[in-house]
Amino acid sequence: MRTLDWSKQSLPVYEALASEVRLSILKLLGEKPMNVKELAEALNLSSAIMTKHVKKLEVAELIQTEMVPGKAGRQKLCTLGFEEAHIRFPVGPKKQRSYMQSTLSVGHYTDFHVEPTCGLATEHRIIGEFDEPRSFLDTERVNAKILWFYKGFVEYKLPNFLHSSHTAKELEISFEISSEAPFTNENWPSDILFSFNRVELGTWRSPGDFGDQVGRYTPNWWPRSVNQYGLLKVIRINERGTFIDGVKISDVSIHQVQIHNPQWIFSIAVPDSAQYVGGVTLFGSSFGNYNQDIDFRLYYN
Repeated sequence: MRTLDWSKQSLPVYEALASEVRLSILKLLGEKPMNVKELAEALNLSSAIMTKHVKKLEVAELIQTEMVPGKAGRQKLCTLGFEEAHIRFPVGPKKQRSYMQSTLSVGHYTDFHVEPTCGLATEHRIIGEFDEPRSFLDTERVNAKILWFYKGFVEYKLPNFLHSSHTAKELEISFEISSEAPFTNENWPSDILFSFNRVELGTWRSPGDFGDQVGRYTPNWWPRSVNQYGLLKVIRINERGTFIDGVKISDVSIHQVQIHNPQWIFSIAVPDSAQYVGGVTLFGSSFGNYNQDIDFRLYYN
């Protein structure tokens, strides 16, 4: 079940549902998986128009897609992303929750192993060379505002200033992310694994590497032929488990991740064992559609 609220993270879902055609698509997919051509024929629409509707639902994660063999080559197969959603309405005044917040630039990783395609850049220029893992050791890496790799991991360490007398209730981690394809490809799934303090939180499948339009904050010098923006993802770890945008990805709770450790370790990886090895692109401030870096917010009592 997915939980929606009044935050901007839920807007893509509401926008995707505001269409009679897209509601009909969801109804059809509730009966069985269908490809784009089958959906277009069922609703008497062209494949081009159906592709646009499917993309809207895919960005909202209401459906999942994958390329599979078909009679006339590869085809995009569509399935429902989840079967049930819950909307949390704002009800009355709420007590302000206490929290601590830390922000890390995407270039402030403390360990890494990456395989090409890979690279990183500041808001003004490329660092080192494209597809050269040694560039991730360049002294200018701390100024990176975008990085990408096909396979491997980046790891971040940050101090934890939670007082021993406080009780941690929920950790929220947000960032902008996508797959990493040669040039761009909106249909390029990647299974991205997140870990906190060496505990695997779970995997999120990125649908693609987006380049259909320029990112809202992407600098003008950035090549138009490569990744332009990602999706804003919010990981929440609380007493009930670990969630991404309200969708539960594991039973790992805040009590299982050594939240009181004086140092936190957060990693983002695409392992060899992933079903879809499609890379990672991390967008920091000055790149993509969200002018933010990797934000950590710990709520406590």
